[in-house]
Amino acid sequence: MDIAGLSTSLAMVNTQNQVGIAMLSKSLDNIESQGESMVSMMDRSMELSVNPNIGSNFDMSV
Repeated sequence: MDIAGLSTSLAMVNTQNQVGIAMLSKSLDNIESQGESMVSMMDRSMELSVNPNIGSNFDMSV
């Protein structure tokens, strides 16, 4: 049984897991930021819409 090799392998796996978790965390932060930006954009567009009923109906003759 090679204790040194086993220890090295376990350390590499641990490091790879930590890197993977850090990348997933960064990705989650990025997605949350994009979601917040989208919500704020939607809120701004609703605030700019002073009269939302204008333009919803129109008269048409054929």
